[in-house]
Amino acid sequence: MPSSEVTLTADLGRETGSAASRRLRHEDKVPGVVYGQGADAQTVTVVRRDLRIALSGPAGQNALITLKVGGDPQLTIVRDLQRDPIKRVVTHVDFLRINRDEAIEVEVPLHLEGEATDVHRNDGLVDLALDSLTVLAKPGDIPPSFTIDVSEMTIGDVIRVRDIALPAGVTTPLDPETPLVTAEATRATIEEEAEAEGEEGEGEGGAEGAAPGGASDASDES
Repeated sequence: MPSSEVTLTADLGRETGSAASRRLRHEDKVPGVVYGQGADAQTVTVVRRDLRIALSGPAGQNALITLKVGGDPQLTIVRDLQRDPIKRVVTHVDFLRINRDEAIEVEVPLHLEGEATDVHRNDGLVDLALDSLTVLAKPGDIPPSFTIDVSEMTIGDVIRVRDIALPAGVTTPLDPETPLVTAEATRATIEEEAEAEGEEGEGEGGAEGAAPGGASDASDES
């Protein structure tokens, strides 16, 4: 399923500097820049609500955006979003110009599906090692996400990059052995098992030590 495609209007040119950026954000606008494809970078401004709507589809940040910059349509993708560390609102956006016929590198989100019953029954945890998978694909071939079924996992299982079925036209530069999902015993479970083994060993050692002691006492009495 290809990424969704939307249209977004951007105002060309803006004052630069922190004071100007604060004024724009107060007006519910987001400062940004458009770059790539060998053309000069352009400073732009977009309406915050329009940007949020553009990125709210299934493709998320990988949505293909026809950015109308001063009336000039440019095919772009959001390359970076900067957010306020407290309010989490977008404070700056970078748009990358792209070509429909050229592959680009993007991060595609990973989602887990199913209930790892056996793992949970044994007090284990399913851990998502990476939040996204790096892929190379033409803009129209970028999948919105990858879903990983964990229902058959047991303690010790690992799902790796090589286990993900990539759509036609999509590749990944990651090592095929890179772990994506692991099923592990919790630290508390490991410690409990270690304690149980230790107690069992002590019990066996005590039983074995009783016989020599008894034999020694009997020898002394004779």
